[in-house]
Amino acid sequence: MKRLGDTLTAEKAGSEILMGNHALVRAMVESGVRVVTSYPGSPTPETADAIRSISADKRPFYFEFSVNEKVATEVAFGASVNGFFSTVFFKSVGLNVAADSFVQLSMMELTGGMVIVLGDDPGANSSQNEQDNRHYARLAYTPVFEPSSPQEIYDMYREAAAISKEKRMPVILRLTTHTCHAKEKIHFNDWKKPESYDNTPRFDPANGPYIPITSAVFPLKRKALERLREMERYSESSPFNRLEDNGSSDRGVITAGVPYLSLLEVLEGRERKPDILRLGIVHPLPRGRIAEFLKKHREVKILEELDDFLEKEIKSIAFDEVIPVRIIGKTDLEDWVGEYTPDKVAEVLRKSWSDLFPAAEVQIAPLRKPPQRPPQLCPGCGHRSAFYAIKKALGKTAITVADIGCHTLGFLQPYALGQVLLCMGHSSGTAAGLSLLNRERPVVAFLGDSTFFHAGLPGIVNALFNSHNFTLVIMENGTTAMTGHQDHPASGRNFRDPVDRIPVKQVLQGLGVKKIWETDTYGQKRLTDMMKEALSVDGFKVVIARHPCMLKFTREQRKKGSFRPNPAFVKQDVCTKAHECVEVFACPSFQREPDGAVWVTNDLCIGDGSCIATCPSAALQLGQRKKEGGDEEKA
Repeated sequence: MKRLGDTLTAEKAGSEILMGNHALVRAMVESGVRVVTSYPGSPTPETADAIRSISADKRPFYFEFSVNEKVATEVAFGASVNGFFSTVFFKSVGLNVAADSFVQLSMMELTGGMVIVLGDDPGANSSQNEQDNRHYARLAYTPVFEPSSPQEIYDMYREAAAISKEKRMPVILRLTTHTCHAKEKIHFNDWKKPESYDNTPRFDPANGPYIPITSAVFPLKRKALERLREMERYSESSPFNRLEDNGSSDRGVITAGVPYLSLLEVLEGRERKPDILRLGIVHPLPRGRIAEFLKKHREVKILEELDDFLEKEIKSIAFDEVIPVRIIGKTDLEDWVGEYTPDKVAEVLRKSWSDLFPAAEVQIAPLRKPPQRPPQLCPGCGHRSAFYAIKKALGKTAITVADIGCHTLGFLQPYALGQVLLCMGHSSGTAAGLSLLNRERPVVAFLGDSTFFHAGLPGIVNALFNSHNFTLVIMENGTTAMTGHQDHPASGRNFRDPVDRIPVKQVLQGLGVKKIWETDTYGQKRLTDMMKEALSVDGFKVVIARHPCMLKFTREQRKKGSFRPNPAFVKQDVCTKAHECVEVFACPSFQREPDGAVWVTNDLCIGDGSCIATCPSAALQLGQRKKEGGDEEKA
């Protein structure tokens, strides 16, 4: 079987079934990108996996995981103004972190070119909102390509790269979850790695100005606007904006991205089909082509996920051109919510054109949906032990603040820790606000070690500077677990090499935090006592609750062939059915029978022993007593 890395660097043109994120990397290779940066976040982390699959000696560009999206953007920007074509990629809400620098890019002369790859998340599959980043593009005068398939990810990145290098401007490639994760047979071009690279630094202040002081801002803004006008002229003739003439002078649909593919599926086999103007460039829009399409139809439906971005633009075109056409946009709140899968598109179209899409034909998705399964912490997760121990130290009046990471799941029952959440790194700032004018209710904030470096430090500095009174619990597991175990500054290695660790405790001490406790979370009683002690002290204090990510640890041990799970079992003659293990500790390895008997699923239990101390009757023990079929014998 051909290795992914070999496909991504193959010199001969060919075709291969690839995930959208992997096709993106092939396009990067062919486009001659020299510097790629990122901060991990779904739906884009498989892009880094694909980069890793290319051996270091064959990888034709530099790659790093930066500490956050803002820094990643700035590193890529620095490379670009030094003459090297660069790319930065991250998830939807990552653009919020990068925004300070991102909004300046269009005003700068990016001598090497720069493509920003955004992974938007309609449906909030792995994000705290359904943010539509097309608005940022308008704010920042930056053009946007929006592919609908993995092949188009490849094609559009190549085109975006060519434009960016020619015009010396930023270009956005906006992906969504479905395009990132879909698989398709990708047809790619030939490529040959250069014998050598010209790494001569080419930064020249004369290419600027690069300092946007007042006297420079207006010329820089005019330059950004002129480039955007050039992109609009390009958009008029771009093959990525195309008309599908179905012979309907009555009705038409303007759409883009994944909704376009869903529309095709809904229309398949129908005799009456509206004409389709499919947009591959969603900013700036091809105003002339859109006006021509509007003039030829009596009604035009705007079909787009998330916000009414295209709808408002297209309505303004109709108004400016005095076109007598009925433009149908979003008709109710549900049109603004969720992914535009075929069943959703059918329902949206039925509300506008019930004669074309009768209610009886709308049911495309199966009527029977699988039961919902709440997300859970993995068996052996140190966060579970931490929550179990910390909750014993808190009274009923405590206010707890969550942050982004696996530990966000502490919000769920039975732990119910972390009652408010905004974004990465917010917990210290929000906890500080909750502590003000508050002498009655203790405030506890949670923060992961990766987020500590990403966005947590300013809130900690602020808590010290302003003498805020709350307890910060840093959930240290040594990795960026939620997005696929990427390394961070305390991990001891970066994407390429081992490096010196930047220990969390030493950073805190360097900042001046004087009250620090730390322990392994499996020492549950010790952690409970530490939390009680911390809560009894006024001021800002930190408890480091440490344990390696067990999913990462067991995977590494399996690869070495040294993982020998020793599952726990329940001594049924000792068990008093207190159900502390099921209802309070809540490891998913435990199963409860209708009669109250508890047993352990060997396929889930990793034998870490973190549950043993939770049993009030000492009925939990490590060791195997299996019945036929692999599960523990139930006495």
